[in-house]
Amino acid sequence: MRDIFVFQYYTRLAYIDAFQLQKADIKDDVDGNQWILSERQKTNSTARIPLLPKAIEILEKYKDHPVCIKRGTVLPLSSNQKMNEYLKEIAALCGFPFTLNIHIARRTFGNIITLNNNVPINVVKEMLGHSSVKQTESYAITEQDTIGGEMTLLNKKLNPEKIEMSQEDLTALIRLENELELIKEKYKIPSS
Repeated sequence: MRDIFVFQYYTRLAYIDAFQLQKADIKDDVDGNQWILSERQKTNSTARIPLLPKAIEILEKYKDHPVCIKRGTVLPLSSNQKMNEYLKEIAALCGFPFTLNIHIARRTFGNIITLNNNVPINVVKEMLGHSSVKQTESYAITEQDTIGGEMTLLNKKLNPEKIEMSQEDLTALIRLENELELIKEKYKIPSS
C-alpha cells in the first residue's frame, strides 16, 4: 500500500491509470531515461511522465509480483475502495488530522513535488493532464513556509546586504592585487 501511494506521489498517476499501467507503457528515451507513455483513462490524453529514481525502484520491486504477472500490470493494486480503506487506517494510526486517500498522492505531486520546487504551473498542468491552468491552480496550496521563503528571497533582492570583510580577508585581497600588478608589469599587460 505504502509503495503504491509513494509511486503515485512521484508520478502523479490517478488510481485507474496506475491500476492499468503495463510494462509496454514504460519507454526509454534517447538518453536512457525511463518515461511512462500511456493514455489517461479519464481524459483520453497521453500521459508523458519522466520516472524519478524512487518510482523506478518501486517498479523494480514488483516486477515479479504474482498479481502483476497475472494481470499483466506493473503494480499490484487492490480496488480503489480497498486502497482508500487501508489509507484511512494508516492515517488513523499515524494520528493524521485529515482523511488520507489515493487522490492525495496526486495532489501532493502537484503541490509539493512540483510547484513547491519551482516547476512552472504550465508544466505542472501538462504533467497532470489538466485541460487548463485554472484546474491546476486548485493544487497550488500555498504553505506558510513557502510564503516566508519567497518573502526572504524578495527581501534579499530589494535590500542587498553589505558584505563586510574581515581584516585577514582584506589583507589577503590587497596581497593578491599587488601580485597581479607585478604579473602585469612583468608580462607588460596593460592595466584595465
